[in-house]
Amino acid sequence: MTLCDQLLDEIRAEFPHFRLVPKQGDRLSHAIAWLLRLATLGGQRTYLEEYHTVLGWTLYVPHTWPSASDVDRAIVLRHERVHLRQQARYGRLLMAFLYLVPFFPVGLAYGRARLEWEAYEETLRATVEYRGLAAAHDPRLRRGLIARFTGGAYGYMWPFAGQVNRWFDRALDALDHEYRGT
Repeated sequence: MTLCDQLLDEIRAEFPHFRLVPKQGDRLSHAIAWLLRLATLGGQRTYLEEYHTVLGWTLYVPHTWPSASDVDRAIVLRHERVHLRQQARYGRLLMAFLYLVPFFPVGLAYGRARLEWEAYEETLRATVEYRGLAAAHDPRLRRGLIARFTGGAYGYMWPFAGQVNRWFDRALDALDHEYRGT
């Protein structure tokens, strides 16, 4: 059994209605992609091709999902399971409100940033567990995550790169302490 299959079994045990749906050919995903491109003034152009999205108990996946490595898919599943747990904790309506509204849907989305910080901490933890501490310290990973918070991909959700870098440093320090004992 692959790592991904094991995680899918765990997620389905925790969330019995969970399902995976390819974004390609899905009308809702195409409508969201169009709205995101419009709302971000073109800043989010790769929603269908690069991003994984939890809506309800469904994980919508890009066409690259089947060809991604087992570890890459496992890291994504760990991240998205956090969003499933957030939804279970807050309920669908409050989760949607927190993700979309406070303070502004585009440009200063504190609610979305807080929810994503929690999920990306799990991304970092999974990266350490599957690839080692050096992979979590890779500058390309940092740049990619900082860009997600400050750029168009997530609607410029938290444009304060310094604050996002400090969050990233704290998350890495906690992982270093946990895994190295430093």
